[in-house]
Amino acid sequence: MKDMTKATKKAPAAKATPAKATKAEAASEAMEKLGKTGLVDQLTAQTILTRAEAGSVVDAVLEVVIEALRAGKTVGLPGLGTLNVRATAARQGVRPGTAEKIQIPAGKKISFKIAADLKKAL
Repeated sequence: MKDMTKATKKAPAAKATPAKATKAEAASEAMEKLGKTGLVDQLTAQTILTRAEAGSVVDAVLEVVIEALRAGKTVGLPGLGTLNVRATAARQGVRPGTAEKIQIPAGKKISFKIAADLKKAL
């Protein structure tokens, strides 16, 4: 006759974890990307806006920032930092793999300076 008692499940063995994680693994765990959908979701959760309205707000804010940067303006985001356009000088570089010298033309780049309060908080 079979034993009618409940069979107990054995807990799965815990996986051995290395004592030290690699720098890349630690960085990927520590840093998660917050994309546009994440921003929309958080804006929806913190306001009375619908998801569609929040998406429109995020799109509009990003478009205003992009247009201001295209016009050469500095964009200050209180509590976050300041975005501005900087000119880069023409310079000579080396093509990787071939060691061929190339001329890199002058251009523009966007720089970001973090707000002092945020820098202290990090």
